[in-house]
Amino acid sequence: MFSAIVIDKTDDGQTVTLQQLDESALPEGDVTIDVSFSTLNFKDGLAITGSSPVVRKFPMVPGIDLVGTVIESSSADWKAGDTVVLNGWGVGEVHWGGLAQKAKLKGEWLVPLPSAFTPAQAMAIGTAGYTAALCVDALIDAGVTPDQGEVLVTGATGGVGSVAIALLKKLGFSVAALTGKASEADYLKSLGAETIIERSEMSEKGKPLQKERWAGVVDTAGSFTLANACAQTKYGGAVAACGLAQGMDLPATVMPFILRGVSLLGIDSVMAPKAKRLKAWDRLAKDLDPAVLDTIGQTIGLGDAIDAAKKFMSGEVKGRYIVDVNA
Repeated sequence: MFSAIVIDKTDDGQTVTLQQLDESALPEGDVTIDVSFSTLNFKDGLAITGSSPVVRKFPMVPGIDLVGTVIESSSADWKAGDTVVLNGWGVGEVHWGGLAQKAKLKGEWLVPLPSAFTPAQAMAIGTAGYTAALCVDALIDAGVTPDQGEVLVTGATGGVGSVAIALLKKLGFSVAALTGKASEADYLKSLGAETIIERSEMSEKGKPLQKERWAGVVDTAGSFTLANACAQTKYGGAVAACGLAQGMDLPATVMPFILRGVSLLGIDSVMAPKAKRLKAWDRLAKDLDPAVLDTIGQTIGLGDAIDAAKKFMSGEVKGRYIVDVNA
């Protein structure tokens, strides 16, 4: 038997409970894992609260991230005793996820835990930090360099934003942080942000082409924020779009792209191929100071995860929740 958070759907709506399950209930997979830690992401908040139809199969164990030890494997890539990390692949949406003490997954979805991090630190990073690394890699691959000017990070106090700021600072970039939490200015500056911008400055409809300001952008918001970010990006700059916290719409024009050569880079963390995943985790191991993770992470028990997930929807979350599934 093992503990797991289970989302189910009845005629009366969605239920979310902490349950004891038999191992025979685990889904198909070729690697069985003793989970050490999971975490909470915005998508987990959507799933657990039912705010958006993220879960497409019931009953479902949420949790799009996990780290743990392989206890059984028929995959050629993994053996008992290996420590592995899982991010994405539809886990927590169509396949049981990490908010449980055990998981059964496909070996091809897993990557090794980098030696630079403890299991708990890997979950302080989680999908949010891994997505931040994908964004930073994309900007660098697009030719954005520190000498070209500031890089804007939106949703700056969230998990993606926090890690993106720390990575960009380590790489020598000047970082501007967009946030609706003015009280967190000291936190953002401690991560490496030099400029703090009030979210409302970019969250309303703006002109299709605005004063050139950013060499690059990491955007977690979408909607008007992303449209304004594109409109303010310098000639030849790049915008990495990875989220929809404000909305999934993009009320923009083609002006920044055809008059300034701005590149809009779509960042998909869920189905990213293994080579990109390994590159992102290598970036994190090389350029993210593990001490930063103590600043952005707070640990909770599995039983606390349901209430904590609700805080995502009310905008109360700063940094990352690490879920100790055995606490």
